[in-house]
Amino acid sequence: MCAASSHTAAQPFLKRRIPPFRVDARELDRADALERKQAAQSRGRRLRAALRLSAIAVWVPLSVGFEAVLLLVPGTAKIRWTRVIWGILCRCLSLKINTIGRRAGGFGGKRARAKGERPVIYISNHSSWLDVPVLGTILPSVFVAKGDIENWPVMGLISKIGRTIFVSRQRNSTGRERDEMISRLAEGDNLVLFPEGTSSDGSRVLPFMSAFFAIAKPPRLRGVDPSEMGETFPPGMTPLIQPVSLVYDRIDGLPIGRARRPVFAWYGDMDLGPHVWQLAQWRSLRASVLLHPPLDPEDFPSRKALAQATWRAVTQGAAQLRQNDVPDAPQWEARLRGPSEESRKREDTPDTLDKSRPSFA
Repeated sequence: MCAASSHTAAQPFLKRRIPPFRVDARELDRADALERKQAAQSRGRRLRAALRLSAIAVWVPLSVGFEAVLLLVPGTAKIRWTRVIWGILCRCLSLKINTIGRRAGGFGGKRARAKGERPVIYISNHSSWLDVPVLGTILPSVFVAKGDIENWPVMGLISKIGRTIFVSRQRNSTGRERDEMISRLAEGDNLVLFPEGTSSDGSRVLPFMSAFFAIAKPPRLRGVDPSEMGETFPPGMTPLIQPVSLVYDRIDGLPIGRARRPVFAWYGDMDLGPHVWQLAQWRSLRASVLLHPPLDPEDFPSRKALAQATWRAVTQGAAQLRQNDVPDAPQWEARLRGPSEESRKREDTPDTLDKSRPSFA
């Protein structure tokens, strides 16, 4: 009886200690206005993304169809048009490209190779599918991609028309794929390689696989003549290696840090569709591309040394760009030309005037 009365008496005391709840009308108005503003911004972003993706859906089939026609035309028209395709695609995404330095090599072509213009292999870090349109806009080149992309429904067809070289990375097909890349370089194409082997989160550069450099620096095998290993380059026409550092450093005009890098990065098991949709909602984007001085494979004792030097240049450049420290354009001089086709033919012709038949008397 006494315990019940004490519990009943304690209830009013506890109620008196709880402050009364009062509704502030001005605070509710501010919260409501903030929600309406966020809803309007969300609708605006979705509308922006829908318009951009609609423009891409119209542009890509038309441009790729014209590219298919240009494949029948000799010369460098298809190489130049490919740059236009990627450039307008970047504009549709409001992606600006800040290029630092100058590229080695021109548009290529058979005439350029006949005049002695050396082929170029551009080596870049890889963090997103955006790397392809960015590098395709500033580099007149052909991409080397994994063989799985060839079987993709839409991207596979686009990649084939874009003359992409597919590699399976299987030992039984390594020689054939190497010969194909050497043949394409000799015929006038320049290549873009991602020797990391996969895409990363954009915060670091993964180690380079030295096997990707076997095109420019074939491995030395004991007891095997280099001329017996398949197609090789003429003397003085070994392709140059130009390291390229690529970092996405601006979003809506503001520098980005580590927390914002996943906006651009596409790696692991991430789905492509949702990533493109989220990326298209931003007002503006920017990528910075640092073109390093080219490296001559003949200056390195092995392909591992060449791969390490290339990785070091790409890593240092990417780290500097991630810190929003834009470097000055590198100054360099390199031997961009080898002997012309006529000079190579004269060198192969024996320098003799004795055309008589040998006598064995």
